[in-house]
Amino acid sequence: MEKKKNGLLHEFTKGIIKENPVLGLVLGCCSTLAITTAASNAIGMGLATTFVLVCSNAVISLLRKVIPDKVRIPCYIVVIAGFVTVVQMLVEAYSPGLKESLGVYLPLIVVNCIIFGRAEMFASKNKVLPSILDGLGMGLGFTLTLLCMGIIRELLGSGTVFGLPVLSGFMSPIVIFLLPPGGFFVFGMLVAIANKLTGKGKQPEEIGCAGLKGCASCALSSGCSITGADASKEKGAAEDK
Repeated sequence: MEKKKNGLLHEFTKGIIKENPVLGLVLGCCSTLAITTAASNAIGMGLATTFVLVCSNAVISLLRKVIPDKVRIPCYIVVIAGFVTVVQMLVEAYSPGLKESLGVYLPLIVVNCIIFGRAEMFASKNKVLPSILDGLGMGLGFTLTLLCMGIIRELLGSGTVFGLPVLSGFMSPIVIFLLPPGGFFVFGMLVAIANKLTGKGKQPEEIGCAGLKGCASCALSSGCSITGADASKEKGAAEDK
């Protein structure tokens, strides 16, 4: 029971930092860069995507043994498009301003790589509860990433957060943060921070080359070092010979 709980917890939390769909897997970048000029837009898109993720994962997991393998992609599209239509109708009815802000990126959730990726790689191979938690965790990670980018870009580009003035009288807005170059800059910084937190991007470990074939007679053997990957290749080649 404890092992099962830990497994379910892992499926929920992995999408927040370690396998964050935007910062870790680099999916859904188009909508991420396009709508994060304001924090309110980020929350709206994040919640809409999370709803579609959770619902589509649940349905696809339920039907995973029924959907023929040859037509699984069209089936996924039908399921996802149905939930996106529901989201569009709800947003149009209760928040027309948000619909206007998100524009074409709201219906384009249908072809969002994050949703297709989780449907193909997880929901189609796992039971319903883990699939729901996977969608919820990935949606939460996506929403938090959008929110961070939205707050940073709105704060520096407009001097406001959620439309409320924060930097008025302190510094002039840096308009470039509302433009594509500013979006790419903030995105790159967040990717670097995420890689640092998860331990990705470390320098390859250096080991001495002593013990490798031909190194004993090498004039540089005393001060030579090679990466672990290169050493493994050298050792493999030596063993083959």
